[in-house]
Amino acid sequence: MNKFEQLGLNESLLKAILDLGFENPSEVQEKAIPLLLEKDTDMVALAQTGTGKTAAFGFPLIQKIDADNRNTQALVLSPTRELCLQITNELKNYSKYEKGINVVAVYGGASITEQAREIKRGAQIIVATPGRMQDMINRGLVNIKNIDYCVLDEADEMLNMGFYDDIVSILSDTPDEKSTWLFSATMPQEVARIAKQFMSEPVEITVGAKNSGSSTVSHEFYLVNARDRYEALKRLADANPDIFSVVFCRTKRDTQAIAEKLIEDGYSAAALHGDLSQAQRDGVMKSFRGRQIQMLVATDVAARGIDVDNVTHVVNYQLPDEIETYNHRSGRTGRAGKLGTSIVIVTKSELRKISSIERIIKQKFEEKTIPSGIEICEIQLLHLANKIKDTEVDHEIDNYLPAINNVLEDLSKEELIKKMVSVEFNRFITYYKKNRDISVGGGERRERGDSEPREFSNNGAVRYFVNIGSRDNFDWMSLKDYLKETLDLGRDDIFKVDVKEGFSFFNTDPQHTDKVMDVLNNVQLEGRRINVEISKNDGGGRRDHNNRGGGRRDSGRREGNFAPRREGGFRSDRGSSRDGGSREGGSRDGGFRSDRNSSSRREGGFRSSAPRNEGGSDRAPRRSENFGDSSRPRRSRRD
Repeated sequence: MNKFEQLGLNESLLKAILDLGFENPSEVQEKAIPLLLEKDTDMVALAQTGTGKTAAFGFPLIQKIDADNRNTQALVLSPTRELCLQITNELKNYSKYEKGINVVAVYGGASITEQAREIKRGAQIIVATPGRMQDMINRGLVNIKNIDYCVLDEADEMLNMGFYDDIVSILSDTPDEKSTWLFSATMPQEVARIAKQFMSEPVEITVGAKNSGSSTVSHEFYLVNARDRYEALKRLADANPDIFSVVFCRTKRDTQAIAEKLIEDGYSAAALHGDLSQAQRDGVMKSFRGRQIQMLVATDVAARGIDVDNVTHVVNYQLPDEIETYNHRSGRTGRAGKLGTSIVIVTKSELRKISSIERIIKQKFEEKTIPSGIEICEIQLLHLANKIKDTEVDHEIDNYLPAINNVLEDLSKEELIKKMVSVEFNRFITYYKKNRDISVGGGERRERGDSEPREFSNNGAVRYFVNIGSRDNFDWMSLKDYLKETLDLGRDDIFKVDVKEGFSFFNTDPQHTDKVMDVLNNVQLEGRRINVEISKNDGGGRRDHNNRGGGRRDSGRREGNFAPRREGGFRSDRGSSRDGGSREGGSRDGGFRSDRNSSSRREGGFRSSAPRNEGGSDRAPRRSENFGDSSRPRRSRRD
C-alpha cells in the first residue's frame, strides 16, 4: 500500500503520484498534508531545501480548490522566476487528473499582457514572484481580494532578496480570513514578523532542528590562499571526475568570469545569473538537467530555482554575505534522501565564518587539504580504467579493427595498456609537475593579529610603501578595505597588508601598479596628501623598473631599513618591527613567511581573459575529447 494513501489524498492525486513515481512521503509531507487537509489553518513549516515542500503544500492545495469556480482561489509566492516556473510545472503534474484546474505562472522577463490574459481566462492558482505580482496588482490586472489560500514558499529567501515591502503590500490586498501557509528553511526575524502580522495562531511544523542543515549533506572546507581560489576549484573538479555540481559566487560578474575561465580550461561549465535573458537561462538549465554541464556557476538568487536531482557537490567558491544563505546553497545537493557534499573554499581570514555556520546548521565541517598533483593523477587514472572496463562496445568498430590492429601489432598487452593510459596520465602529470601544492594546512582556526595572514611568497607581486598607518586609525583589515574602495579593486587584489604606526606596506599584482601609483598619489586623507612608493625589497628580490618621473620615483626604500618621512612636514616613527631583510625566497613581513609562486594565477578581480602561458602552460590540462573525457563534452559557445 502506497503510504500517500494514508494521508487522506483523493484518487486523482494518488494516480498522479503513482505516475510521478513517488513511493513514500518525506517527513514534511507526512506532517503537513494531513494537517492541511483536515482543516483550514495557518501553518509555518520549517524544512530545508530539497525536502519536498512543494508537494507538502501542493497536494492539499489542489484537493481544496473548487475546479468549477474559475476565480482565483490561491496565490503562491516564490522568490525567483525559476522557482516560480518549477512550482507551476509541479502543480500542473499533480493536478493532471483534476479536470478544470488551471495554474498560471506570473514572473518578470515575460509578457505581462499575456500573463494577465491567462489569468482572465480563469486561473484558480497563481504562482508568482513578488515584484511582478505587485506590478499586476498596481495595474489592476489581477484580483486577489477573495482568495482562500496564500502560500509563501522560501519565505526567508524572499525577504533576504529585499521583497519585504512587496510581500506586506500583497498580503494586505488579501482577505483576513484566508489560510496562510509559510514554508521556510530558516526563521529570521523578518519571517517571524510576517507570521505575526498576517497569520492567526499558526501551527508550526519543524523537520529536523530549527535552521539546521540536512542530514544527507556532509560539509567540508579547504583552506587556501585567496589568490589560489580558482586553482583550488580546478583541482577539486579534477579530483572528482564525476562531479555534477553547483558552484556559488557572490556576484554576477564573478559568476560569469569564473564560468568563462572554466570553459577556457576545458571544463564543462556555464554561468547562471540575473543578467541572462530568460531564453538563455532556460537553455542553461536544460543543458544542466541533461548533464551536458557538470559545473553550473551561479549566484544565490539565480540558483533558487534549481531543482535538479543527483547534484553531487555544492561548491562555495565564495562564502555568502549572509551566513543563513549557506543553508540554501547546501540544500541544492543531498536531495530526496540521496547523499551530497557541500564544499567551502576558504581563506584564513574567513575561518571564523566556518564556526558561525557550524553553530547555525548544527553540523561540523571536516577540514581537508587540496589534493596534490600526484593524487589527482591517481584518481583520474583509476577513473579512466573503470570507464574503459564499463564501456559498451559498438560493433561498428569491427570495420576498423584490422587497420587498428595493424598499427598496434608490435605492442604487447602491457605496452598497449601503458600507452593508452599515458594519454591521460601525461596531460595531468606534465601540468602538476610545474605547479606547487596550494593547500594551507594546519587547521588553525585562530584570531588574527595586527597583520594580515600570509601564506605564500611575494614572487611576481609589487610591494608598496604608503604613509598612513595605525596613527590614522587603520588596522590591516580597515586599510585593506580603504585601499580596495579607493582603487576600485577586488578584495583579493590587495594582500600582505602590514600596518605600522606611521606607515604601512601592501602588495598587489603587477598589472595594478599604474593604477595604484596614479590614484593614491592624488588622494588626500583628512587634508594630508597620501604618498605611495614602490619598495625596493618586495619580498621576492624584485626591483622597481617603473620609474616614469612626475613624482613617481624609485625611492630606494627597504622595509625596516629606514625611518620613512610623512608628507606635510610630519615626522614618522620607525616601525616597531624590522620588515624585510634579504632572505632567499621572500621577506618576513609581520613574522609570517611566504612562498607564493610567481606563476600562480590571480583570482581576485576575476579576469575572464585566458591565463598566461609561462614556460609551457599556466592552465590546467584540457579535458580530453578522447576516451578519458567523453563524459565532458567541450562547449563551442559560452552561456
